[in-house]
Amino acid sequence: MARMKFLCDADRCIECNGCVTACKNANEVPWGVNRRRVVTLNDGLPGEKSISVACMHCTDAPCAAVCPTDCFYTTTDGIVLHDKDLCIGCGYCFYACPFGAPQFPTTEAFGVRGKMDKCTFCAGGPDEPNTASEFEKYGANRIAQGKLPACAEMCATKALLAGDGDLVADIYRQRTMTRDSRPQTWGWSKAYGAGA
Repeated sequence: MARMKFLCDADRCIECNGCVTACKNANEVPWGVNRRRVVTLNDGLPGEKSISVACMHCTDAPCAAVCPTDCFYTTTDGIVLHDKDLCIGCGYCFYACPFGAPQFPTTEAFGVRGKMDKCTFCAGGPDEPNTASEFEKYGANRIAQGKLPACAEMCATKALLAGDGDLVADIYRQRTMTRDSRPQTWGWSKAYGAGA
């Protein structure tokens, strides 16, 4: 069975935020929540890179490990989803996630968290697929329609890859092997000389 994964190619990302906008539009994300965001590493320094970050749908998700109500579950495709009907808004998942994926809407009064929201890989939630209730709680279920997540489909430079982890890894491996007209793998210049 396929394991669905995201991968952002930092050498291709141009920080256009098209993925962020596509996610917000496709899923009608609540105010104050960014399921996907673009982060710049080494901002203003030589070697500056930008990457698109969201829930990485971990194989052994730390958010699921700390949730007291077990509202997180993993689909057969390896997508980590959550059940908003079980969420109590405790915030444990927020602190456990190394990517900052679980977020809380800021439409309520100060101190009221409400139900946690996170990237769903455009796979909806536990409700009946492609229903109004599923869309209202979780956003679009593009996976059930056989489509890619909106963020990856919108990426103009194809820096953001999504889909079966093995295929995504093959695409990225092919890209890195052919950059600058020769493979840029570790040890290449040592094995073949500096002038190769």
